[in-house]
Parts: sequence; C-alpha cells; structure tokens
Amino acid sequence: MKINPAQHFNIQQIQLQEICQQWQITELALFGSVLRDDFNSKSDIDVLVSFAEEAKITFFDLDTIESQLSKLFNRPVDLVTKQAIEQSHNWIRKQNILSNSKIIYEQRSGNTSRSY
Repeated sequence: MKINPAQHFNIQQIQLQEICQQWQITELALFGSVLRDDFNSKSDIDVLVSFAEEAKITFFDLDTIESQLSKLFNRPVDLVTKQAIEQSHNWIRKQNILSNSKIIYEQRSGNTSRSY
C-alpha cells in the first residue's frame, strides 16, 4: 500500500519543515511498517534522517528530535541517522532500509526545501 505519510497522519508540512530546519536535517524519510500493510494503531514510526555536514548533533539532540517528531506524528517514533545505517555491518538491514525508505522532507541547495 502506497501512502502519503503527511496526509495519512494529518501533519502540518510547515511544522515538519520547522523541525528539520531547526536541526539542520537535510533529508527525512520513513521506512518500515508505516509504508506497509501491516502498519496499525500500535506501530511506531521509523524515521531516517540526514544532517547538514556542519550540524553538531549530540545524542541528547537526537532524543529531542525524536520527541518532537513523536509529538508531530502523535505516536512513538524510532529515529535513526542515515550515516549509522550506511555504516552498519548488517548489510541486509542496511539495504532494506535504504532501498525501501520514502523521503518526506528534503533540503535543497539554495536554502529551499521540499516536503512530500
């Protein structure tokens, strides 16, 4: 089942953009059950993020971002960085996540952004 996650969760695109800009997120994608038919009311949302090279993100920051996204989506969020997935030794998991993720926010050159 293909969904538009932003419409599915009735999130405000401007709020998503604000969070991404606040934390210098250059790309935010969803993966996992949120994109499949087995997604249900008890499912969390798996989120994959990439940051600008100059971003100085700490583990505390990741926890704060995860909390902000959980509030936005009104359900638990499991946040993972694209860098961590790309460096994973579990190539099956890495390939599955990277090939099946759906981008819902993208920072473009020239300081413009695009939400899907």
